[in-house]
Amino acid sequence: MPETLLGFDYGTHKIGVAVGQELTGTANPLTVLNRVKDQPDWDSIRRLIEEWRPQGLVVGLPIGPDEKETPMTQAARKFARQLEGRFGLPVHLADERLTSREAWSRIGGIATRDVTRIDSMAAKLILETWFSSL
Repeated sequence: MPETLLGFDYGTHKIGVAVGQELTGTANPLTVLNRVKDQPDWDSIRRLIEEWRPQGLVVGLPIGPDEKETPMTQAARKFARQLEGRFGLPVHLADERLTSREAWSRIGGIATRDVTRIDSMAAKLILETWFSSL
């Protein structure tokens, strides 16, 4: 049975979310969640998981241009561990290098009016990167 997955573009202020289907290898931007009291919005994430019933989750892993881990790499890994612990779903990490830049180029002028769309588009690209690595 083909899997549905949720993808996350983890950030210090916002988290972009996308949903994708393994069968087609495609994803769609869903939403952008603001952090609540310096924490991920766990209630909203729970609601998304209940609504979409994914079989797994994919978190973008930001790696520096020199292939070294950064503080954001460590924060994304922590977020992935928290997702797995809270929701009991398999969590995969996907290289997210250049996804924000690609998201900007795909969205273009719309992004200047609504910059939050970049985060959900980046989550879409992270998820599609994961699918292409299968």
